Amino acid sequence: MFKPTPNPPEADQASSRTKPKAKKHDEATNRVLDYYLLPKSEDASQPGQLFTVAKNADNECLLANLSETLAAADAMVSNLAFDLEGSRRHIALGIQQLIELSSLLANRVLDNVEPR
Repeated sequence: MFKPTPNPPEADQASSRTKPKAKKHDEATNRVLDYYLLPKSEDASQPGQLFTVAKNADNECLLANLSETLAAADAMVSNLAFDLEGSRRHIALGIQQLIELSSLLANRVLDNVEPR
């Protein structure tokens, strides 16, 4: 019996130039799909959690950042206290003293930490 159309080419007969391009395209496609569709790792932040602290941060780094944060809070409250009067000023100055005490404690611990 006569067949009016030829047999289609086999899949393995693709040119050698298109195979690497197709492989790169498939790899890129898989990376994109994995990025958007795979569930996030357990390290992802919890809903409602805005800030995180790096797990691999050492104590000296953490204490140094704490000390700088307390110094900034001390400066802000101090500036605010001088714009207030009466009992509001006393409250702001009390907060400033608590921040200053915390800063002194953090600096003492930072002095006691041995650098690696």
